[in-house]
Amino acid sequence: MIQLSILKITEYGPWTLTLGSDREHELQILQASLYKEVQKLFSEKNCIVFLNRADEFFVVSNGLKLEDHINIQKTLEKLFDIRLTISIGYGESPFEANLKAYEGKKNKIVLNVEHNIFGFINGTSDSKVSIMHLDVDDLTSKRQTISPYETSSIIFELYYKMTKFFLERNSLTFFMGGDNFMVVSNDAAKNSVQNFIDMIKINDNISLNCGIGNGNSGREAVRLATKSLDTIREIRDSGKEKPEVYELSC
Repeated sequence: MIQLSILKITEYGPWTLTLGSDREHELQILQASLYKEVQKLFSEKNCIVFLNRADEFFVVSNGLKLEDHINIQKTLEKLFDIRLTISIGYGESPFEANLKAYEGKKNKIVLNVEHNIFGFINGTSDSKVSIMHLDVDDLTSKRQTISPYETSSIIFELYYKMTKFFLERNSLTFFMGGDNFMVVSNDAAKNSVQNFIDMIKINDNISLNCGIGNGNSGREAVRLATKSLDTIREIRDSGKEKPEVYELSC
């Protein structure tokens, strides 16, 4: 069982128009500042935040109760002039949790009126979270022959393919910057990640590494996924034949 909390800026479009045409730099500063604060507040509760769009955040919030969400919302309301809506859902897969949160907001299943919180909350901390951390193996050598913008084009095409592949397995993929991606996953995604790595290697001549982490919270799962990825690099750097997938559990 996984719980997701989706934060979205309320009435963002109409509000931006009130700032005039010379607003884009202000919006970028605001969005960066908001992401920093949202990540900080949720990570202190052992959660992890993924930037879905600049005005929307996905939080793996296993173990968080309604009161925790209210306290975070209060802090954000003090720090920023804008308002945020929180939609919470849980399910057997990340995609199902996403649908449950969407259903709660769409049908106005109110958990807290004052702080714009909707959905269905689990709040238990005994569920396992699985997260995969993938990166491109030896991207540095590719950058010696193609420009930075061409490199970005390759990475975003890979992101599209990864998103599509794992969404079909009810898992959610997020771009973390550089050549790093994380997949909030289930068993179907974990069991098929080698197939994805093989497909990308054959079709695109790109080698991937994947570290998998299984923990009781989003932050713990990410820590173990990154530690697994680091382990792959350590094996590679030692001169031994490296695995393409490595998994750790708490």
